[in-house]
Amino acid sequence: MTLSAKMSLLGTETAFDVLSRAAALAAQGRDIINLGIGQPDFPTPAPIVEAGVQALKDGHHGYTAPNGIPELRDAVAEDIQNRRHVAVKPGQIMIMPGGKPTMSFAIEMFGEAGAEILYPNPGFPIYESMIRYSGATPVPIPLLEESGFSFDANHVLSLINEKTRLIILNSPANPTGGVIAKAELEKLVTGLERWPDVYVLSDEIYSRMVYDGEEHMSLLSFEKLRDRLIILDGWSKTYAMTGWRLGWGLWPEHLIPEITKLCVNYHSCVNASAQYAGIAALKMDQGPVDEMMSAFDERRKLIHERLNALDGIRCAYPKGAFYAFANITGTGRSSREIQEFLLEQEGIATISGTSFGVFGEGFVRFSYANSTDNISAAMDRLEKALPAFIQS
Repeated sequence: MTLSAKMSLLGTETAFDVLSRAAALAAQGRDIINLGIGQPDFPTPAPIVEAGVQALKDGHHGYTAPNGIPELRDAVAEDIQNRRHVAVKPGQIMIMPGGKPTMSFAIEMFGEAGAEILYPNPGFPIYESMIRYSGATPVPIPLLEESGFSFDANHVLSLINEKTRLIILNSPANPTGGVIAKAELEKLVTGLERWPDVYVLSDEIYSRMVYDGEEHMSLLSFEKLRDRLIILDGWSKTYAMTGWRLGWGLWPEHLIPEITKLCVNYHSCVNASAQYAGIAALKMDQGPVDEMMSAFDERRKLIHERLNALDGIRCAYPKGAFYAFANITGTGRSSREIQEFLLEQEGIATISGTSFGVFGEGFVRFSYANSTDNISAAMDRLEKALPAFIQS
């Protein structure tokens, strides 16, 4: 068998590998606490489930348009107006089977041999994987602990050259829980005026997950960037709908014919009943979302306090999403060693920082999308076992 050479360029997402291993250990009778996968532990709110079931009962079993049903695109445009305070045309909305297609299609659209694409590091691993697969060169934007896991806009601008086609940004961020500072965004957008052919993909899948009374700052806020801006968002995190595979992208109008062709070639359309569930999510009372965010905030405070009380570990306060990115350099162990020790010896699933890029060495990602009881139990195990592991 001879595969295409570019198949060797594809990476993977370690969280799913850890999830599988954790499940296998649990099947053997091990007590596993999963702080690895980025998935809300709440059920999808009932009105959403009911809408999906009703859509099936009503006979919505067939193909839909590649860009999604009009009612859902209208609802997304209305939600963008309400939450990002920008009027967009429903025709700019592309409904996708999850968030990954928007990022993958954007990368595929701009990536080729000789091109460069900037991406956050540590960052969602599929960014780098798809950039390499496209043939382009991935250029990391370092997200450093001392900068609150934001970036220096001047440094980002210094990375741009005639080969640069696309810049990927993610705020609030996976895996760091960081939020890009408003001042740095403003400097970046101003600097990009010198590079009118460079497009931006803003991954805002955690846009509803910010804390301490802060509001998410979308790149849509910058009018002068909108004709070359792609926004990625969706339902997975906000509405606990990871398994529904439902996301959306907002595209400049002149790219709609191109992205439509990619959709037709790859997936034809999105599951019909899921789209009706998506309408219900946006239209329903948002109380369940607020309740989930309140629970995440409580867990954030707990895990931050407990991690910082451990010898050899410090952890910045997450500003968004549901991840704590703990610095483990004080343990004298590598990120992967800590990940393996926690899973195999202590039954705690976490993700090594190196799974998110070279700048993730020295860190481990803890997802606090789990109950306070489970987080406390995991921290109790870690507090008891870590000193011996450090000294061994």
